Amino acid sequence: MAHLTVRAAYKNLTERINLYPQGAPPAETLYRILELLFSEVEAALVAQLPIRPFTAKKAARLWRKPEAEARNILDTLAGRGILVDSTPGNGPTVYFLPPPMAGFFEFSLMRIRSDIDQKLLAELFYQYLNVEEDFIKELFCNGETQMGRVFVHETALSTENSLHVLDYERASEIIHTAHHIGVGICYCRHKMEHLGRACAADQDICLTFNNTAAFLTRRGIARGIDAAEGLDLLQKARAQNLVQFGENNRRSVNFVCNCCGCCCEAMIAARRFGFLHPVHTSNFIACVDEAACSGCGKCVEACPVETLGLVTANDPKHAKKKVARLNRELCLGCAVCVAACPSGFISLESRPQRVITPLDSTHRAVVMAIERGKLQNLIFDVQAQWNHRAMAAILGVILRLPPLKQALASRQMKSRYLEFLLEKLKY
Repeated sequence: MAHLTVRAAYKNLTERINLYPQGAPPAETLYRILELLFSEVEAALVAQLPIRPFTAKKAARLWRKPEAEARNILDTLAGRGILVDSTPGNGPTVYFLPPPMAGFFEFSLMRIRSDIDQKLLAELFYQYLNVEEDFIKELFCNGETQMGRVFVHETALSTENSLHVLDYERASEIIHTAHHIGVGICYCRHKMEHLGRACAADQDICLTFNNTAAFLTRRGIARGIDAAEGLDLLQKARAQNLVQFGENNRRSVNFVCNCCGCCCEAMIAARRFGFLHPVHTSNFIACVDEAACSGCGKCVEACPVETLGLVTANDPKHAKKKVARLNRELCLGCAVCVAACPSGFISLESRPQRVITPLDSTHRAVVMAIERGKLQNLIFDVQAQWNHRAMAAILGVILRLPPLKQALASRQMKSRYLEFLLEKLKY
Protein backbone atom coordinates (compact mmCIF):
# COMPACT_ATOMS: atom_id res chain seq x y z
CA MET A 1 0.00 0.00 0.00
CA ALA A 2 2.86 2.40 0.83
CA HIS A 3 4.36 1.81 -2.62
CA LEU A 4 1.04 2.73 -4.24
CA THR A 5 0.92 5.94 -2.21
CA VAL A 6 4.43 6.89 -3.33
CA ARG A 7 3.61 6.14 -6.96
CA ALA A 8 0.44 8.25 -6.66
CA ALA A 9 2.54 11.30 -5.73
CA TYR A 10 4.66 10.94 -8.87
CA LYS A 11 1.61 10.18 -11.00
CA ASN A 12 0.00 13.41 -9.79
CA LEU A 13 3.23 15.29 -10.50
CA THR A 14 3.29 13.86 -14.02
CA GLU A 15 -0.28 15.04 -14.58
CA ARG A 16 0.74 18.50 -13.37
CA ILE A 17 3.74 18.58 -15.71
CA ASN A 18 1.52 17.59 -18.62
CA LEU A 19 -0.60 20.71 -18.26
CA TYR A 20 2.13 22.41 -20.29
CA PRO A 21 2.01 22.43 -24.10
CA GLN A 22 5.30 20.47 -23.94
CA GLY A 23 4.87 17.77 -21.31
CA ALA A 24 6.27 14.36 -20.43
CA PRO A 25 4.30 11.23 -21.35
CA PRO A 26 3.85 8.83 -18.38
CA ALA A 27 6.30 5.93 -18.32
CA GLU A 28 8.08 3.80 -15.75
CA THR A 29 11.33 5.52 -16.71
CA LEU A 30 9.81 8.95 -16.09
CA TYR A 31 8.69 7.92 -12.60
CA ARG A 32 12.24 6.78 -11.81
CA ILE A 33 13.60 10.14 -13.04
CA LEU A 34 11.13 12.06 -10.89
CA GLU A 35 11.99 9.89 -7.87
CA LEU A 36 15.62 10.99 -8.23
CA LEU A 37 14.77 14.67 -8.59
CA PHE A 38 11.87 14.95 -6.10
CA SER A 39 11.19 13.38 -2.74
CA GLU A 40 7.72 11.89 -2.34
CA VAL A 41 6.65 14.88 -0.21
CA GLU A 42 8.06 17.37 -2.74
CA ALA A 43 6.31 15.60 -5.62
CA ALA A 44 2.97 15.81 -3.80
CA LEU A 45 3.46 19.52 -3.09
CA VAL A 46 4.69 20.53 -6.55
CA ALA A 47 1.77 18.69 -8.15
CA GLN A 48 -0.53 21.28 -6.54
CA LEU A 49 1.23 24.35 -7.95
CA PRO A 50 -0.35 26.49 -10.69
CA ILE A 51 1.16 27.02 -14.13
CA ARG A 52 1.40 30.78 -13.88
CA PRO A 53 3.96 32.39 -11.52
CA PHE A 54 2.96 32.41 -7.86
CA THR A 55 4.22 33.75 -4.54
CA ALA A 56 5.13 31.91 -1.34
CA LYS A 57 1.90 33.26 0.11
CA LYS A 58 -0.14 31.55 -2.59
CA ALA A 59 1.80 28.29 -2.24
CA ALA A 60 1.25 28.39 1.52
CA ARG A 61 -2.48 28.74 0.97
CA LEU A 62 -2.56 25.83 -1.49
CA TRP A 63 -0.44 23.65 0.78
CA ARG A 64 -2.12 24.81 4.02
CA LYS A 65 1.26 25.57 5.55
CA PRO A 66 2.72 28.64 7.25
CA GLU A 67 4.14 31.08 4.70
CA ALA A 68 7.67 30.87 6.14
CA GLU A 69 7.66 27.08 5.78
CA ALA A 70 6.32 27.30 2.23
CA ARG A 71 9.02 29.83 1.28
CA ASN A 72 11.73 27.56 2.68
CA ILE A 73 10.45 24.63 0.58
CA LEU A 74 10.24 26.80 -2.54
CA ASP A 75 13.75 28.18 -2.07
CA THR A 76 15.13 24.67 -1.56
CA LEU A 77 13.53 23.53 -4.81
CA ALA A 78 14.79 26.63 -6.64
CA GLY A 79 18.31 25.96 -5.36
CA ARG A 80 18.18 22.54 -7.05
CA GLY A 81 16.84 23.99 -10.32
CA ILE A 82 13.40 22.42 -9.91
CA LEU A 83 11.59 25.75 -9.61
CA VAL A 84 12.59 29.09 -11.13
CA ASP A 85 12.42 32.16 -8.91
CA SER A 86 12.68 35.89 -9.58
CA THR A 87 11.95 39.14 -7.79
CA PRO A 88 10.41 41.61 -10.26
CA GLY A 89 10.92 45.22 -9.22
CA ASN A 90 10.36 45.72 -5.52
CA GLY A 91 7.61 43.12 -5.35
CA PRO A 92 7.62 39.73 -3.64
CA THR A 93 9.58 36.80 -5.03
CA VAL A 94 7.62 34.79 -7.54
CA TYR A 95 8.20 31.15 -8.48
CA PHE A 96 7.13 28.84 -11.27
CA LEU A 97 7.69 25.26 -12.28
CA PRO A 98 9.39 25.15 -15.70
CA PRO A 99 8.55 22.34 -18.12
CA PRO A 100 10.93 19.36 -18.23
CA MET A 101 12.58 20.65 -21.43
CA ALA A 102 13.73 23.28 -21.79
CA GLY A 103 13.66 23.28 -18.01
CA PHE A 104 14.39 21.19 -14.96
CA PHE A 105 15.65 18.15 -16.91
CA GLU A 106 18.51 20.25 -18.31
CA PHE A 107 19.13 22.14 -15.07
CA SER A 108 19.83 18.84 -13.29
CA LEU A 109 22.91 18.20 -15.46
CA MET A 110 24.09 21.76 -16.20
CA ARG A 111 26.59 21.55 -13.31
CA ILE A 112 28.54 18.86 -11.50
CA ARG A 113 26.75 17.98 -8.25
CA SER A 114 26.94 15.27 -5.60
CA ASP A 115 23.47 15.48 -4.05
CA ILE A 116 22.02 13.19 -6.74
CA ASP A 117 23.42 10.25 -8.69
CA GLN A 118 24.06 12.04 -11.99
CA LYS A 119 25.30 8.89 -13.71
CA LEU A 120 22.06 7.04 -12.91
CA LEU A 121 20.06 10.12 -13.90
CA ALA A 122 21.91 10.32 -17.22
CA GLU A 123 21.20 6.65 -17.89
CA LEU A 124 17.50 7.19 -17.19
CA PHE A 125 17.41 10.29 -19.39
CA TYR A 126 19.03 8.31 -22.19
CA GLN A 127 16.44 5.55 -21.86
CA TYR A 128 13.51 7.98 -21.74
CA LEU A 129 14.73 10.36 -24.46
CA ASN A 130 16.91 8.29 -26.77
CA VAL A 131 15.57 4.74 -26.56
CA GLU A 132 11.89 5.30 -25.84
CA GLU A 133 10.37 7.68 -28.39
CA ASP A 134 7.20 9.04 -26.79
CA PHE A 135 8.81 11.98 -25.01
CA ILE A 136 10.84 13.18 -27.99
CA LYS A 137 7.87 12.89 -30.33
CA GLU A 138 5.71 14.78 -27.83
CA LEU A 139 8.37 17.47 -27.40
CA PHE A 140 9.48 18.02 -30.98
CA CYS A 141 6.91 16.52 -33.33
CA ASN A 142 3.51 17.49 -31.93
CA GLY A 143 2.03 20.59 -33.56
CA GLU A 144 3.40 23.07 -36.07
CA THR A 145 5.04 25.43 -33.57
CA GLN A 146 8.10 24.14 -31.73
CA MET A 147 10.04 25.49 -28.76
CA GLY A 148 13.33 25.97 -30.63
CA ARG A 149 14.78 27.36 -33.85
CA VAL A 150 18.09 27.34 -35.64
CA PHE A 151 20.29 30.43 -35.83
CA VAL A 152 22.36 30.69 -38.99
CA HIS A 153 26.17 30.80 -38.63
CA GLU A 154 26.60 34.52 -39.25
CA THR A 155 30.19 34.25 -40.47
CA ALA A 156 28.98 32.04 -43.34
CA LEU A 157 26.64 34.70 -44.70
CA SER A 158 27.53 36.63 -47.83
CA THR A 159 27.39 40.43 -47.76
CA GLU A 160 24.09 40.32 -49.64
CA ASN A 161 22.56 37.73 -47.32
CA SER A 162 23.67 39.68 -44.27
CA LEU A 163 21.39 42.50 -45.37
CA HIS A 164 18.38 40.17 -45.12
CA VAL A 165 19.08 38.85 -41.61
CA LEU A 166 16.90 40.44 -38.96
CA ASP A 167 18.30 41.23 -35.52
CA TYR A 168 16.38 38.45 -33.76
CA GLU A 169 17.88 35.92 -36.20
CA ARG A 170 21.42 36.73 -35.06
CA ALA A 171 22.80 34.90 -32.04
CA SER A 172 25.30 37.75 -31.67
CA GLU A 173 22.45 40.24 -31.32
CA ILE A 174 20.87 38.08 -28.59
CA ILE A 175 24.17 38.39 -26.70
CA HIS A 176 24.51 42.15 -27.27
CA THR A 177 21.00 42.91 -26.02
CA ALA A 178 20.72 40.48 -23.05
CA HIS A 179 20.67 42.01 -19.56
CA HIS A 180 22.14 38.80 -18.08
CA ILE A 181 24.29 36.12 -19.74
CA GLY A 182 25.23 32.76 -18.29
CA VAL A 183 27.13 29.71 -19.51
CA GLY A 184 26.60 26.19 -18.24
CA ILE A 185 27.57 22.63 -18.98
CA CYS A 186 25.86 21.20 -22.06
CA TYR A 187 23.15 18.89 -20.69
CA CYS A 188 23.25 16.65 -23.76
CA ARG A 189 27.00 16.03 -23.87
CA HIS A 190 27.18 15.72 -20.07
CA LYS A 191 24.49 13.05 -20.24
CA MET A 192 26.34 11.20 -23.00
CA GLU A 193 29.64 11.46 -21.10
CA HIS A 194 28.16 9.36 -18.28
CA LEU A 195 27.28 6.72 -20.87
CA GLY A 196 30.70 6.84 -22.57
CA ARG A 197 29.15 8.24 -25.75
CA ALA A 198 30.10 11.95 -25.63
CA CYS A 199 31.88 13.58 -28.55
CA ALA A 200 34.94 15.82 -28.22
CA ALA A 201 33.03 19.11 -28.48
CA ASP A 202 33.31 21.50 -25.55
CA GLN A 203 30.76 21.07 -22.78
CA ASP A 204 31.04 24.40 -20.95
CA ILE A 205 29.50 26.26 -23.85
CA CYS A 206 25.68 26.42 -23.61
CA LEU A 207 24.40 29.98 -23.23
CA THR A 208 21.45 31.33 -21.30
CA PHE A 209 20.14 34.90 -21.27
CA ASN A 210 17.96 37.43 -19.52
CA ASN A 211 15.72 36.17 -16.69
CA THR A 212 16.76 32.54 -17.09
CA ALA A 213 20.44 33.47 -16.93
CA ALA A 214 19.79 35.66 -13.88
CA PHE A 215 18.16 32.72 -12.10
CA LEU A 216 20.75 30.11 -13.10
CA THR A 217 23.75 32.26 -12.18
CA ARG A 218 22.19 33.34 -8.87
CA ARG A 219 21.58 29.70 -7.96
CA GLY A 220 25.04 28.55 -9.05
CA ILE A 221 23.73 26.41 -11.91
CA ALA A 222 25.46 28.56 -14.55
CA ARG A 223 28.40 30.99 -14.55
CA GLY A 224 27.80 34.65 -15.28
CA ILE A 225 29.78 36.07 -18.22
CA ASP A 226 29.94 39.31 -20.20
CA ALA A 227 29.04 39.86 -23.86
CA ALA A 228 32.66 39.59 -25.02
CA GLU A 229 33.04 36.09 -23.58
CA GLY A 230 29.64 35.14 -25.00
CA LEU A 231 30.75 36.16 -28.49
CA ASP A 232 34.01 34.23 -28.05
CA LEU A 233 31.98 31.12 -27.14
CA LEU A 234 29.86 31.54 -30.26
CA GLN A 235 33.00 31.65 -32.37
CA LYS A 236 34.45 28.62 -30.59
CA ALA A 237 31.20 26.73 -31.24
CA ARG A 238 31.28 27.59 -34.93
CA ALA A 239 34.87 26.43 -35.17
CA GLN A 240 33.72 23.06 -33.81
CA ASN A 241 30.84 22.83 -36.33
CA LEU A 242 28.21 23.16 -33.61
CA VAL A 243 24.73 24.40 -34.42
CA GLN A 244 23.28 27.42 -32.62
CA PHE A 245 19.82 26.24 -31.54
CA GLY A 246 17.80 28.69 -29.47
CA GLU A 247 14.42 29.68 -28.10
CA ASN A 248 11.77 30.12 -30.78
CA ASN A 249 10.72 33.71 -30.16
CA ARG A 250 11.88 37.14 -31.24
CA ARG A 251 12.09 38.93 -27.90
CA SER A 252 13.89 38.07 -24.66
CA VAL A 253 15.41 34.84 -25.91
CA ASN A 254 16.41 32.77 -22.86
CA PHE A 255 18.74 30.17 -24.34
CA VAL A 256 21.02 29.42 -27.29
CA CYS A 257 22.58 25.97 -27.14
CA ASN A 258 25.63 25.02 -29.17
CA CYS A 259 24.57 21.62 -30.44
CA CYS A 260 26.32 18.64 -31.96
CA GLY A 261 24.55 16.13 -34.15
CA CYS A 262 25.55 13.13 -32.03
CA CYS A 263 24.41 14.21 -28.55
CA CYS A 264 21.86 17.01 -28.90
CA GLU A 265 18.23 15.95 -28.44
CA ALA A 266 17.01 18.54 -30.96
CA MET A 267 19.49 17.46 -33.65
CA ILE A 268 18.75 13.78 -33.00
CA ALA A 269 15.02 14.52 -33.37
CA ALA A 270 15.69 16.43 -36.60
CA ARG A 271 17.63 13.46 -37.92
CA ARG A 272 15.13 10.77 -36.82
CA PHE A 273 11.88 12.63 -37.46
CA GLY A 274 12.88 15.31 -39.97
CA PHE A 275 9.80 14.69 -42.09
CA LEU A 276 7.72 15.90 -39.12
CA HIS A 277 9.70 19.18 -38.94
CA PRO A 278 10.64 18.98 -35.25
CA VAL A 279 13.01 21.97 -35.43
CA HIS A 280 12.32 25.38 -36.96
CA THR A 281 14.91 26.19 -39.60
CA SER A 282 16.66 29.47 -40.24
CA ASN A 283 15.45 31.59 -43.15
CA PHE A 284 18.28 30.28 -45.32
CA ILE A 285 19.00 27.01 -47.06
CA ALA A 286 22.26 25.53 -48.31
CA CYS A 287 23.02 25.43 -52.02
CA VAL A 288 25.68 23.06 -53.37
CA ASP A 289 27.49 23.85 -56.63
CA GLU A 290 27.51 20.23 -57.81
CA ALA A 291 29.37 21.11 -61.02
CA ALA A 292 32.34 22.34 -59.01
CA CYS A 293 32.09 19.93 -56.04
CA SER A 294 35.15 17.70 -55.58
CA GLY A 295 33.29 15.09 -53.54
CA CYS A 296 35.65 15.32 -50.57
CA GLY A 297 32.77 14.60 -48.19
CA LYS A 298 33.73 17.13 -45.50
CA CYS A 299 30.30 18.75 -45.63
CA VAL A 300 28.64 15.34 -45.30
CA GLU A 301 30.68 14.61 -42.18
CA ALA A 302 29.88 18.03 -40.68
CA CYS A 303 26.12 18.11 -41.28
CA PRO A 304 24.44 17.47 -37.91
CA VAL A 305 21.24 16.03 -39.36
CA GLU A 306 22.57 14.01 -42.32
CA THR A 307 20.96 16.30 -44.88
CA LEU A 308 23.92 15.92 -47.24
CA GLY A 309 25.11 12.76 -48.93
CA LEU A 310 27.59 11.76 -51.62
CA VAL A 311 26.07 10.60 -54.91
CA THR A 312 27.54 9.71 -58.27
CA ALA A 313 28.54 12.68 -60.42
CA ASN A 314 27.44 10.86 -63.59
CA ASP A 315 30.72 11.90 -65.17
CA PRO A 316 31.57 9.48 -68.03
CA LYS A 317 35.24 10.46 -67.81
CA HIS A 318 35.40 9.80 -64.06
CA ALA A 319 33.11 6.89 -63.24
CA LYS A 320 33.94 6.88 -59.55
CA LYS A 321 33.57 10.62 -59.01
CA LYS A 322 31.01 11.68 -56.42
CA VAL A 323 29.45 15.01 -55.46
CA ALA A 324 27.57 16.26 -52.44
CA ARG A 325 23.80 16.51 -52.78
CA LEU A 326 21.41 18.24 -50.38
CA ASN A 327 17.99 17.08 -49.22
CA ARG A 328 16.27 20.48 -49.21
CA GLU A 329 13.30 19.18 -47.20
CA LEU A 330 15.52 18.41 -44.19
CA CYS A 331 18.08 21.25 -44.33
CA LEU A 332 18.16 23.35 -41.13
CA GLY A 333 19.89 26.31 -42.74
CA CYS A 334 22.53 26.33 -39.99
CA ALA A 335 25.43 26.82 -42.49
CA VAL A 336 27.72 24.30 -40.78
CA CYS A 337 28.32 22.77 -44.22
CA VAL A 338 29.29 26.17 -45.67
CA ALA A 339 32.06 26.52 -43.11
CA ALA A 340 33.13 22.90 -43.61
CA CYS A 341 33.55 23.08 -47.40
CA PRO A 342 37.28 23.73 -48.03
CA SER A 343 36.68 25.04 -51.55
CA GLY A 344 33.74 27.36 -50.96
CA PHE A 345 31.38 25.41 -53.21
CA ILE A 346 28.46 25.62 -50.77
CA SER A 347 26.60 28.86 -50.18
CA LEU A 348 23.37 30.03 -48.60
CA GLU A 349 20.27 31.31 -50.31
CA SER A 350 17.08 32.75 -48.84
CA ARG A 351 14.15 30.38 -48.43
CA PRO A 352 11.21 31.14 -50.73
CA GLN A 353 8.97 31.73 -47.70
CA ARG A 354 10.14 33.23 -44.41
CA VAL A 355 9.83 31.12 -41.28
CA ILE A 356 7.31 32.52 -38.79
CA THR A 357 8.83 33.18 -35.36
CA PRO A 358 6.49 33.96 -32.43
CA LEU A 359 6.77 37.41 -30.87
CA ASP A 360 7.74 36.24 -27.37
CA SER A 361 7.48 33.23 -25.08
CA THR A 362 3.85 34.03 -24.19
CA HIS A 363 2.87 34.15 -27.86
CA ARG A 364 4.67 30.86 -28.49
CA ALA A 365 3.11 29.14 -25.47
CA VAL A 366 -0.41 30.16 -26.52
CA VAL A 367 0.06 28.94 -30.09
CA MET A 368 1.64 25.68 -28.92
CA ALA A 369 -1.21 25.17 -26.46
CA ILE A 370 -3.83 25.65 -29.18
CA GLU A 371 -2.10 23.23 -31.51
CA ARG A 372 -1.77 20.62 -28.78
CA GLY A 373 -5.26 21.05 -27.33
CA LYS A 374 -4.02 22.46 -24.00
CA LEU A 375 -5.06 26.10 -24.13
CA GLN A 376 -7.53 25.54 -21.30
CA ASN A 377 -4.62 24.70 -18.99
CA LEU A 378 -3.04 28.09 -19.56
CA ILE A 379 -6.28 29.97 -19.03
CA PHE A 380 -7.62 28.03 -16.06
CA ASP A 381 -4.48 27.05 -14.20
CA VAL A 382 -5.99 26.69 -10.73
CA GLN A 383 -7.61 23.30 -11.19
CA ALA A 384 -8.76 22.92 -7.58
CA GLN A 385 -12.01 24.86 -7.97
CA TRP A 386 -14.98 23.18 -9.56
CA ASN A 387 -15.94 26.19 -11.67
CA HIS A 388 -12.47 26.38 -13.21
CA ARG A 389 -12.56 22.66 -13.92
CA ALA A 390 -15.95 23.04 -15.59
CA MET A 391 -14.76 25.90 -17.79
CA ALA A 392 -11.61 23.96 -18.65
CA ALA A 393 -13.73 20.98 -19.67
CA ILE A 394 -15.91 23.15 -21.94
CA LEU A 395 -12.88 24.67 -23.61
CA GLY A 396 -11.37 21.20 -23.87
CA VAL A 397 -14.38 20.09 -25.90
CA ILE A 398 -13.87 23.01 -28.29
CA LEU A 399 -10.23 22.07 -28.70
CA ARG A 400 -11.21 18.51 -29.58
CA LEU A 401 -13.12 19.69 -32.63
CA PRO A 402 -12.04 18.40 -36.06
CA PRO A 403 -8.46 19.28 -37.07
CA LEU A 404 -9.60 21.73 -39.74
CA LYS A 405 -11.30 23.94 -37.15
CA GLN A 406 -8.36 23.65 -34.79
CA ALA A 407 -6.10 24.73 -37.63
CA LEU A 408 -8.30 27.78 -38.19
CA ALA A 409 -7.94 28.76 -34.52
CA SER A 410 -4.20 28.23 -34.77
CA ARG A 411 -3.90 30.53 -37.79
CA GLN A 412 -5.94 33.20 -36.02
CA MET A 413 -3.74 33.07 -32.94
CA LYS A 414 -0.61 33.39 -35.08
CA SER A 415 -1.91 36.65 -36.54
CA ARG A 416 -0.72 40.16 -35.73
CA TYR A 417 -3.92 40.56 -33.72
CA LEU A 418 -2.42 38.39 -30.98
CA GLU A 419 0.80 40.40 -31.09
CA PHE A 420 -1.27 43.58 -30.65
CA LEU A 421 -3.08 42.10 -27.65
CA LEU A 422 0.16 41.00 -26.03
CA GLU A 423 1.61 44.47 -26.50
CA LYS A 424 -1.47 46.08 -24.90
CA LEU A 425 -1.32 43.71 -21.92
CA LYS A 426 2.19 44.89 -21.07
CA TYR A 427 1.12 48.49 -20.47
